[in-house]
Amino acid sequence: MPAESDLIPLKVLIAGGFGAGKTTMVRSLSDIPPLLTEAPMTVASIGVDDADAVPDKQTTTVAMDFGRLTVDRSLILYLFGTPGQSRFWFMWDELARGAVGAVVLVDLRRVDDCFPAIDFFESRRLPFVIGVNTFPGSDQFDEATVRDALALSPDHPLMWFDARDPESSQAALVLLVEHALARSSVPS
Repeated sequence: MPAESDLIPLKVLIAGGFGAGKTTMVRSLSDIPPLLTEAPMTVASIGVDDADAVPDKQTTTVAMDFGRLTVDRSLILYLFGTPGQSRFWFMWDELARGAVGAVVLVDLRRVDDCFPAIDFFESRRLPFVIGVNTFPGSDQFDEATVRDALALSPDHPLMWFDARDPESSQAALVLLVEHALARSSVPS
């Protein structure tokens, strides 16, 4: 077992709009029982949380989600799922402190919901990748159309994945770490 000083902990944020799959991704990746702050949606959320595009959604994150993924004997990823609603954005600065980067989940049925997360990470110069979460019944668009809709440069990392699938979610994390490492090696 490596000494504690040999362990490399990396903090990763999972962000995106309401109902984009953040909790699902943390749950699918975590090798410990994740801390989920899900609460039942009630009539109090009517007019506050727009669940029209996700009518089967019964719960919502009311603080953050937390999970851990042990990559190997020396590398551990700490996963923080951000709440998607604007009333919780005050937490994002604290969650982002010390993070290597973020995976911004996009639901193509509600593209506008991901813009606050993209804007947040761009304004703080925190590396992020776009993970288009493949929901059943959502329209299929080619990469150029998605990049155009999100105003992404051709070289910004983007991938399609399924937040329910651990291997698919791991691929999004690999893309993020590769992107963060590439950005850190570029002189500013």
